[in-house]
Amino acid sequence: MEFPLLSLIVFTPVVGAAVLMLLRSDDAVRWTALGVTVIDLLSCVAMLAGFDTTTHEMQFTETRLWVPALGITYALGIDGISAPFVFLTALLGLICVLASWVAIDHKVKSFMVSLLVMQALMLGVFCALDLFLFYVFWEAMLIPMYLIIGIWGGEGRVYAAFKFFLYTLAGSLLFLIGVIVLYFHGGETFDILALTAQDLPFRVQSWLFIAFLIAFAVKVPMVPVHTWLPDAHVQAPTAGSIILAGVLLKMGAYGFLRFSLPMLPEASVYYSTPMLWLSALAIVYGGLLALAQDDLKKLVAYSSISHMGFVTLGIFALNLRGLEGAILQMFNHGVTTGALFLFVGLIYERTHTRSIADYGGLMKAAPIYTTFLALFTLSSMALPGTNSFVGELLVLSGGFAANLAAGVAAVLGALLGAAYLLGMYRKVALGPASVGARFKIRDVNTREMVAILPLAVLVVWIGLYPKPFLNIIDASVKHLLTQVHKGSGQ
Repeated sequence: MEFPLLSLIVFTPVVGAAVLMLLRSDDAVRWTALGVTVIDLLSCVAMLAGFDTTTHEMQFTETRLWVPALGITYALGIDGISAPFVFLTALLGLICVLASWVAIDHKVKSFMVSLLVMQALMLGVFCALDLFLFYVFWEAMLIPMYLIIGIWGGEGRVYAAFKFFLYTLAGSLLFLIGVIVLYFHGGETFDILALTAQDLPFRVQSWLFIAFLIAFAVKVPMVPVHTWLPDAHVQAPTAGSIILAGVLLKMGAYGFLRFSLPMLPEASVYYSTPMLWLSALAIVYGGLLALAQDDLKKLVAYSSISHMGFVTLGIFALNLRGLEGAILQMFNHGVTTGALFLFVGLIYERTHTRSIADYGGLMKAAPIYTTFLALFTLSSMALPGTNSFVGELLVLSGGFAANLAAGVAAVLGALLGAAYLLGMYRKVALGPASVGARFKIRDVNTREMVAILPLAVLVVWIGLYPKPFLNIIDASVKHLLTQVHKGSGQ
């Protein structure tokens, strides 16, 4: 029997959380949590090092009976679609611990336990090959995220936590109904690979597609079920915002890739045009909302709606360039927007204000901070040479091939992105030097640099040499497209 690497990756944070419960010192809790996330990240690096990029088959698979009477198994495995996000989740988990080192100064043990449990559940979502197991991980994520926002968030944390919980719970209930229907129509199995091989009638596919759409759209989030996101981001602590932007928003898009397209190919093709238009709407609408913001965190939050619109545009372009661009852009968004929320948190710790108007002259007060902020700002607006340029170029190329008008609308959204991001940076870093008079500003320290550097390296690496990342996803995307075309009769 092969070494259960994925179980190690998924459950290392759970074991770490159990160890934290025995500790009394806040410093011991922080260092132990850091050590656990480092071990988890190293395990993910080992997983990527052993990943075979030439096949679309699931790798590092583990299967054990769980509830034999219902055909439920404990089944884990990854392919080129899920592998990047397993690594991203572990990386951002480490960064969240570093970002919370000083920012979280009360109930530190409870916070770190919640953070590690959250990480384990997110990793489980990307590794699960049993639909019931997937749903358990998917639904259980709500609990630690609710606690992170509701206990350690801002003044409006209770309202934001309830709104987040209710929106995502409503979507999850529809997903559960869809899972039950899929179970009975798919041969009474929860095996994701077996369900993918089923040829469901179009009527069933259509119903399931709508049910899954609502569940996944809330997570993305797509317009008009996006209103929970700004509240959650603004009220969440820095680590909560990084998790939301970096990983949780990817769950909805991952659901489309793992379930809607391969299991419901005919319905996915049938509804692809309205999905492209909903994506274009999110790109433009999110950009306009971001353009109107004075709150730095709200600006980054609304930009996520626009950027995730590019992801769904690429997915439902249903061509190779669009799908590869969408997956790469999901990863890029986790890196770039996670970094931007980290930077918002770092400056908020120093000033306790998020108003863009309060930050003039940061370039002189904190030159290292503003230099790296410039890198991530340029990445967010997809400047050539940065990671987002590669993903966005592929998405736009696929989008134009699928629907010219939606592609044009997406270009407009990209221009809006340049406007609000450059406007933000000009006011924050290059404006009149007023920040030094109002706040005592220090530049980034060693701990903060350790959190920043991995993300900066990924921005430049993917921007200049994306081939290793595209190689990981290529075989799985080609297989997915084959499934869609074969299942839809194209």
